[in-house]
Amino acid sequence: MEDKIYEMARKRVGEKKGFYRHFSVYLAVGAFFFIMNVLTYYNSYEWWFFFPMIPWGAGLAIHYFSVFGLPGGHLSREWEERELRREMDRLRHKVDRLESPGRNEHLELPQLRRESVKKRPSWNDDELV
Repeated sequence: MEDKIYEMARKRVGEKKGFYRHFSVYLAVGAFFFIMNVLTYYNSYEWWFFFPMIPWGAGLAIHYFSVFGLPGGHLSREWEERELRREMDRLRHKVDRLESPGRNEHLELPQLRRESVKKRPSWNDDELV
């Protein structure tokens, strides 16, 4: 049990480390783009550095929420664990019901007889010319 907790904690720390690395690269590249924009501003008189940074920032925000969850939110790690336990209990109960011995013995169905249906035409003979 202690090994399982250690592995879960190690995985969680790795996820946080990955986010912080992603964030530091985002800041470094953002600073680089800003400096390039400042140095080339006199040629175009346009601020463009934020165009690549906005979608990357959205991706960074998604990465943050996947690692840390919504602050005080409904989809936190505790909620995920609780839902996982609930789903596992539900599936165990379902499997236990399906695997119980003798459950399907009384479900024999009588053989159905096929009734012959006299086919009628879809038209009326009086309607024909």
